[in-house]
Amino acid sequence: MWKEVVEKFGGLPSQKKVVELLLERGFQVSPEGKVVSGGIAIPHTQIANEVGVDRRVVEMTVKRILDVPELQKIFENMRAIAFLADVAPLLGFSVIIIHPADAKEEGILGEVASVIAKRGISIRQAVSDDPYLVDDPKLTIITDKGIPGDLIEEIGRLKQVKWVQIHQ
Repeated sequence: MWKEVVEKFGGLPSQKKVVELLLERGFQVSPEGKVVSGGIAIPHTQIANEVGVDRRVVEMTVKRILDVPELQKIFENMRAIAFLADVAPLLGFSVIIIHPADAKEEGILGEVASVIAKRGISIRQAVSDDPYLVDDPKLTIITDKGIPGDLIEEIGRLKQVKWVQIHQ
Protein backbone atom coordinates (compact mmCIF):
# COMPACT_ATOMS: atom_id res chain seq x y z
CA MET A 1 0.00 0.00 0.00
CA TRP A 2 2.71 2.51 0.98
CA LYS A 3 4.58 1.69 -2.18
CA GLU A 4 1.55 2.81 -4.21
CA VAL A 5 1.30 6.03 -2.19
CA VAL A 6 4.97 6.85 -2.72
CA GLU A 7 4.73 5.92 -6.43
CA LYS A 8 2.15 8.71 -6.92
CA PHE A 9 5.13 11.04 -6.41
CA GLY A 10 7.47 9.05 -8.69
CA GLY A 11 8.43 11.90 -11.02
CA LEU A 12 8.69 14.37 -8.15
CA PRO A 13 11.72 13.39 -6.04
CA SER A 14 11.50 16.37 -3.66
CA GLN A 15 7.80 15.79 -3.00
CA LYS A 16 8.50 12.08 -2.59
CA LYS A 17 10.96 12.91 0.21
CA VAL A 18 8.25 14.93 1.95
CA VAL A 19 5.70 12.10 1.61
CA GLU A 20 8.19 9.56 2.96
CA LEU A 21 8.76 11.76 6.03
CA LEU A 22 5.01 12.18 6.59
CA LEU A 23 4.53 8.41 6.43
CA GLU A 24 7.57 7.60 8.57
CA ARG A 25 6.49 9.99 11.33
CA GLY A 26 2.77 9.30 11.07
CA PHE A 27 1.96 12.94 10.34
CA GLN A 28 -1.51 13.86 9.16
CA VAL A 29 -2.57 16.40 6.56
CA SER A 30 -5.61 18.35 7.71
CA PRO A 31 -8.38 19.44 5.32
CA GLU A 32 -7.04 22.99 5.78
CA GLY A 33 -3.66 21.95 4.35
CA LYS A 34 -1.73 21.84 7.61
CA VAL A 35 0.65 19.03 8.53
CA VAL A 36 -0.31 17.94 12.03
CA SER A 37 0.39 15.36 14.69
CA GLY A 38 -2.90 15.02 16.51
CA GLY A 39 -3.94 18.62 17.00
CA ILE A 40 -0.43 20.07 16.86
CA ALA A 41 0.50 21.85 13.62
CA ILE A 42 4.01 21.33 12.27
CA PRO A 43 5.25 24.30 10.25
CA HIS A 44 6.01 23.53 6.62
CA THR A 45 9.40 25.19 7.06
CA GLN A 46 10.40 22.66 9.72
CA ILE A 47 9.42 19.75 7.46
CA ALA A 48 11.30 21.36 4.57
CA ASN A 49 14.43 21.75 6.70
CA GLU A 50 14.22 18.14 7.88
CA VAL A 51 14.17 16.68 4.35
CA GLY A 52 16.33 19.36 2.70
CA VAL A 53 13.79 20.98 0.39
CA ASP A 54 12.22 24.41 0.01
CA ARG A 55 9.07 25.18 2.02
CA ARG A 56 7.11 25.53 -1.22
CA VAL A 57 7.81 21.86 -2.00
CA VAL A 58 6.03 20.92 1.23
CA GLU A 59 3.11 23.19 0.29
CA MET A 60 2.87 21.61 -3.19
CA THR A 61 3.04 18.11 -1.68
CA VAL A 62 0.23 18.91 0.75
CA LYS A 63 -1.84 20.39 -2.09
CA ARG A 64 -1.30 17.26 -4.18
CA ILE A 65 -2.34 15.07 -1.24
CA LEU A 66 -5.54 17.08 -0.80
CA ASP A 67 -6.27 16.96 -4.55
CA VAL A 68 -6.12 13.14 -4.76
CA PRO A 69 -9.05 11.65 -2.80
CA GLU A 70 -7.33 8.36 -1.88
CA LEU A 71 -4.24 10.24 -0.64
CA GLN A 72 -6.38 12.70 1.28
CA LYS A 73 -8.21 9.87 3.03
CA ILE A 74 -4.94 8.17 3.99
CA PHE A 75 -3.18 11.29 5.27
CA GLU A 76 -6.21 12.62 7.16
CA ASN A 77 -6.26 9.37 9.14
CA MET A 78 -2.56 8.81 9.89
CA ARG A 79 -1.58 8.47 13.55
CA ALA A 80 1.80 8.52 15.25
CA ILE A 81 2.53 6.08 18.08
CA ALA A 82 4.59 6.38 21.25
CA PHE A 83 7.59 4.21 20.40
CA LEU A 84 9.17 3.02 23.65
CA ALA A 85 12.52 1.69 22.36
CA ASP A 86 14.69 4.56 23.58
CA VAL A 87 13.04 4.83 27.01
CA ALA A 88 12.37 1.14 27.66
CA PRO A 89 15.49 0.60 29.82
CA LEU A 90 14.48 3.58 31.97
CA LEU A 91 11.10 1.92 32.51
CA GLY A 92 12.61 -1.45 33.41
CA PHE A 93 11.80 -3.01 30.04
CA SER A 94 14.11 -4.75 27.57
CA VAL A 95 14.49 -4.15 23.86
CA ILE A 96 15.15 -6.81 21.24
CA ILE A 97 15.91 -5.61 17.72
CA ILE A 98 15.49 -8.25 15.04
CA HIS A 99 17.10 -7.73 11.65
CA PRO A 100 15.17 -10.00 9.28
CA ALA A 101 16.65 -11.92 6.39
CA ASP A 102 13.77 -10.63 4.24
CA ALA A 103 11.45 -8.09 5.88
CA LYS A 104 8.77 -8.75 3.24
CA GLU A 105 8.47 -12.40 4.34
CA GLU A 106 5.34 -13.37 6.25
CA GLY A 107 5.29 -14.62 9.82
CA ILE A 108 8.40 -12.98 11.29
CA LEU A 109 6.56 -11.29 14.15
CA GLY A 110 4.52 -14.42 14.87
CA GLU A 111 7.57 -16.68 15.05
CA VAL A 112 9.50 -14.32 17.30
CA ALA A 113 6.48 -13.69 19.54
CA SER A 114 5.90 -17.43 19.94
CA VAL A 115 9.49 -18.02 21.04
CA ILE A 116 9.26 -15.19 23.58
CA ALA A 117 5.83 -16.27 24.87
CA LYS A 118 7.04 -19.84 25.50
CA ARG A 119 9.45 -18.33 28.05
CA GLY A 120 6.64 -16.55 29.90
CA ILE A 121 7.87 -13.12 28.90
CA SER A 122 5.25 -10.49 28.03
CA ILE A 123 5.62 -8.30 24.99
CA ARG A 124 4.74 -4.70 25.84
CA GLN A 125 5.20 -3.37 22.33
CA ALA A 126 6.18 -4.66 18.89
CA VAL A 127 7.01 -2.24 16.09
CA SER A 128 7.93 -3.41 12.63
CA ASP A 129 9.47 -1.02 10.11
CA ASP A 130 7.74 -1.04 6.76
CA PRO A 131 10.16 -2.44 4.16
CA TYR A 132 8.72 -0.04 1.56
CA LEU A 133 9.56 3.00 3.68
CA VAL A 134 12.80 2.05 5.42
CA ASP A 135 16.05 0.94 3.80
CA ASP A 136 17.04 -1.38 6.66
CA PRO A 137 13.73 -2.50 8.24
CA LYS A 138 13.79 -3.99 11.72
CA LEU A 139 11.36 -5.56 14.15
CA THR A 140 11.66 -3.99 17.59
CA ILE A 141 10.16 -5.88 20.53
CA ILE A 142 9.82 -4.34 23.99
CA THR A 143 9.47 -6.91 26.79
CA ASP A 144 8.46 -6.54 30.41
CA LYS A 145 11.66 -8.10 31.80
CA GLY A 146 15.24 -9.04 30.99
CA ILE A 147 16.00 -11.36 28.11
CA PRO A 148 18.20 -14.39 28.82
CA GLY A 149 21.10 -14.94 26.42
CA ASP A 150 19.84 -18.36 25.34
CA LEU A 151 16.56 -16.75 24.23
CA ILE A 152 18.48 -14.34 22.01
CA GLU A 153 20.34 -17.31 20.53
CA GLU A 154 17.05 -19.13 19.92
CA ILE A 155 15.57 -16.10 18.15
CA GLY A 156 18.77 -15.80 16.11
CA ARG A 157 18.35 -19.37 14.88
CA LEU A 158 14.93 -18.66 13.33
CA LYS A 159 15.17 -18.91 9.55
CA GLN A 160 13.62 -15.45 9.04
CA VAL A 161 16.19 -13.76 11.29
CA LYS A 162 19.51 -12.45 9.98
CA TRP A 163 20.74 -11.18 13.37
CA VAL A 164 19.53 -9.93 16.75
CA GLN A 165 20.50 -7.03 19.00
CA ILE A 166 19.55 -6.60 22.63
CA HIS A 167 19.27 -3.31 24.50
CA GLN A 168 18.63 -3.61 28.27
